Amino acid sequence: EVQLVESGGGSVQAGGSLRLSCAASGFTISTYFMAWFRQAPGKEREGVAGINKGTITTYVESVKGRFTITKDNAKNTLYLEMNNLKPDDTAMYYCAAGYYDDYLLDAGAFNYWGQGTQVTVSS
Repeated sequence: EVQLVESGGGSVQAGGSLRLSCAASGFTISTYFMAWFRQAPGKEREGVAGINKGTITTYVESVKGRFTITKDNAKNTLYLEMNNLKPDDTAMYYCAAGYYDDYLLDAGAFNYWGQGTQVTVSS
């Protein structure tokens, strides 16, 4: 059974940092395009960062220079390091896996999703 389990969310003040983790089981993340998405109340799900089967990454403009996506193939785990957090970063964060590379981070292109972890940034 394919599973993606996110963790690491929480409440922080603006300027703070969090590290999200996504533990995968039932498949090998090194053979998928992996990504992080987020969804704030009343807004559409937005692609935040993605990483291909190698090390090529992509980011939405609003997080460039602040967020870093990485993965540990040996642990079959995806990470999102988030620094200098802003109130606009408040959202539920989801990890996702896709069969094909999708550098535009179109949610419809991803095949597996986690349940999400909440990130709340206060001003």
